Amino acid sequence: MPTVREATFDLFRSLGMTTIFGNPGSTELPMLADYPDDFKYVLGLQEAAVVGMADGHAQVTGKPTLVNLHTAPGLGNAVGALFNAQANHSPVVVTVGQQVRAQVTMQANLTNRDAIRVPDPYVKYSYEPVRAEDVPLALAHAIHLAATPPMGPVMVSIPMDDWDVEMDATEAQHVIDRAVSGRSGADPAAIEDLASRLASASNPVMVAGPDIDASGAWEEAIALAEDQNLPVWASPAPGGGRIGFPESHPQWRGVLPPAIQPVGETLKDHDLILVVGSSVFPYYPYLPGPLLGENTKLVQITSDPDEAARAPMGEAIISDVKLALAALNAKLDGTSRPEVEPWPGPVRMEETDPLNPSTVMNTLKGVIPDDAIIVLEAPTSTMALRNQLRISNPNSYFFGAGGGLGFGLSAAVGIQYGQDRPVVCVLGEGSVQYAVTAFWTAAAYDVPVTFLILRNEEYGILKWFAEVEQVTGAPGLDLPALETAKIAEGYGIESRTANTSEEVEAALSEAIADPRPRLVEVPVQPGMSLF
Repeated sequence: MPTVREATFDLFRSLGMTTIFGNPGSTELPMLADYPDDFKYVLGLQEAAVVGMADGHAQVTGKPTLVNLHTAPGLGNAVGALFNAQANHSPVVVTVGQQVRAQVTMQANLTNRDAIRVPDPYVKYSYEPVRAEDVPLALAHAIHLAATPPMGPVMVSIPMDDWDVEMDATEAQHVIDRAVSGRSGADPAAIEDLASRLASASNPVMVAGPDIDASGAWEEAIALAEDQNLPVWASPAPGGGRIGFPESHPQWRGVLPPAIQPVGETLKDHDLILVVGSSVFPYYPYLPGPLLGENTKLVQITSDPDEAARAPMGEAIISDVKLALAALNAKLDGTSRPEVEPWPGPVRMEETDPLNPSTVMNTLKGVIPDDAIIVLEAPTSTMALRNQLRISNPNSYFFGAGGGLGFGLSAAVGIQYGQDRPVVCVLGEGSVQYAVTAFWTAAAYDVPVTFLILRNEEYGILKWFAEVEQVTGAPGLDLPALETAKIAEGYGIESRTANTSEEVEAALSEAIADPRPRLVEVPVQPGMSLF
C-alpha cells in the first residue's frame, strides 16, 4: 500500500505540479523526506516572498503552483501575500505543516491552533484533514478549486505524522486519476441581448480588464474592438494586475483613473460601457461623484460571481471571458459607426538631473526585447511605464492587483523561473524592502531577472495620497540613504547605478543580455509621473 506521501507526490505528478516554492521548518521535514529527483524545490528565505514567487509562477504559467510553509508562524508571515494572490486570481496551493496529531489537542509548541481560520478570508478553501488517509483527497480538492474560475489561493494544513501512514491503493488512484474542468460559457440569451444592444448603441466603449489576459482572450477582445469600432480603456491601474488589450493599438485610449468621480467623468458621454474581465471598478482613493452618465448603461462580463454581485451599478454576465467574447463576436458583423481616431504615441519628457521616471521608461522601451515580461511595483511610476512602453503582447505585464507591497520582486523571480523569456522588474526602492530576501533566491538559482530600481528617496505614492486626502504633517514618508544596490550585492546580485539616459541604456542592455540576475539603480526625481 502507498504511503500518504507517495500518493500525494503521484497526485502532484499527474497534474504537472513538480515545482515547489517553499520555506520549510521542522513541521514540513516529513513531507520532504526522500525528496523525489523529478521535483524541484525553490527555496525562499521568508514566507511572504515565497508566496509571491508562487503567485507570479502560477499567473504566467496559468497552472496551480505549490507553496510549502511552516505551521502557524510561517502561514502568518504569508497572509499579506495571500491577500495579493487572491486579488490576482492566482491559483496558489499552500501546504502548511502542523504538529503531530497526538500533540495538537494539548497545543504543544508550533501547534497551529486554528489553522483553517488563519488565512481567511484570503483563500477559496482552507482545510485540515480529519484522517491522515484524507490528505491526498484534501489536496486534490484544493488544487481543483484553485484552478476553477475565479481562480485563487487555497490552503491545506497537514499534521507532520500523516506522511508515513499507509492508505488504500485503489482510493489513492481514484484521487490521482480525477480531472476537473472549469470553463463555463455565458447564457446564450444574455449574449444575444448584449449583441443587439451593442449593435444599436451610438457611442459604446470597452473597458479591458486583467481576466482577458488570464483567460487567453486577447484575440477575441481585439476582434470585438475592431469589428465594432470601440475605443478601449484599460481598467484602473491599482486593480489591473494584467493587461487585456494591446496598448500600441490605435483604439487604445489609456488607463482609467482609479476613483469614482474621474471614472464617471471619463466615460459619461458613452451610452454603453462594456467592461470585460474586470471588477466594476477597482476604486481607490474615495473621490465621490456620479457612477455613470445620465444616459449611460453598463454591462460587465466576468468569470467571478463575487465581482458580478458586488458591482454598484450596471448588469453582469458571469462567464469565462474568452468563451463569452467568442460567442459575442459570432453574433456581430461590423458597424456603421465611424472609426476611432488613433491614440497619440508616447511623449518623451525632457532629460532632467536627476532623471524623471518617464525618461527612464522611454530609455527602457528602446532596449527591452519584444518578448519581454514586465513586472511592476513602482507606484509613482506606474503611468509613466504604461504610457511609455505601450505593452502589446499577452502574458507580458504583472502588477499586484491587491495593492500590498512585496509582490513585484518576488513575483518576478517566480515568473522568470516559469518562463524562458526576458523579465524586467521595475521597482521603487521602498517596494524592494517588502520582499528583499527574494534577491537571494534569484542569485542562488541563477534566475536572470533584470531589476530596475527607481530611487526617489520617498514613499511617493503616499505623498500623493496625502494630498488627495488633505493630510498634512504625516511622518514616515521619506526614505533617505536606502542603499538598495548595496543590499542586493549582499545577496549576490551584481548591481550598478546609472545617472544619465546613456548610462541607463548601457546598463540595461548589459543586464538584460546577462544570463544571471542583475540590478540597475537609477536616481529619479520625486513625485508622481503621469506621462
